[in-house]
Amino acid sequence: MCMVLVFDLDDTLYDERRYVESGLRAVAAFGEQRFGWPAAASFRFMRGVLDREGRGAVFDRWLQAHGKMSKALVRACVGVYRSHTPRLRLFAPAARLLPKLARRMPLYLVSDGNLRVQRRKAEALGLAPFFRKLYFTHRYGVAHVKPSPYCFALIRRRESCRWADMVYVGDNPAKDFVTLNRLGGHTVRVLTGLHRQAKARRGYEAQHRIASLDSLPLLLNRLKTPG
Repeated sequence: MCMVLVFDLDDTLYDERRYVESGLRAVAAFGEQRFGWPAAASFRFMRGVLDREGRGAVFDRWLQAHGKMSKALVRACVGVYRSHTPRLRLFAPAARLLPKLARRMPLYLVSDGNLRVQRRKAEALGLAPFFRKLYFTHRYGVAHVKPSPYCFALIRRRESCRWADMVYVGDNPAKDFVTLNRLGGHTVRVLTGLHRQAKARRGYEAQHRIASLDSLPLLLNRLKTPG
């Protein structure tokens, strides 16, 4: 049986911070168009809040600073952020590897997040030609986001493979690996992005860790299972 390789998206195949900053630029442009606030200054302000407090506080702090805080405007900002067309690029190792891997084995993607947002990311990154199917978990309902095995089970049925033939490559030890660990699949954590230094709970760490996707081909050669 051929190995089936499944990837996470955010911070595994590309730098999610680029998407976040792309969205903040779109919201800054919205502020300039609607209120005349200079977009460059707005972007710098929001990026500073992001660095200090994380994503959840950005629009509130920005609107508060201009005396325009309201739930309606926060919702408008979220709408602009989610609907903007991002400009993204794959991590260099991913850009090198995906075309080669797609010729050798079935590739799939399983990714959490707002359905419209995740589809826009995939389109911006040009992922479709490399993957047999892109599974965005929110399409199937919030009960089936990771660590639910639902989308992985869909892949398993589609490929008629064993759990032991499936390899999942992700970055977040809070949710990416625990289920496949229990089911007998292979799990690989790439130490990139926001979660690269995160400590995993017992049973949640991947079976293998790599510094970048450049190390994946050698690992896959070691993981190959007999048919």
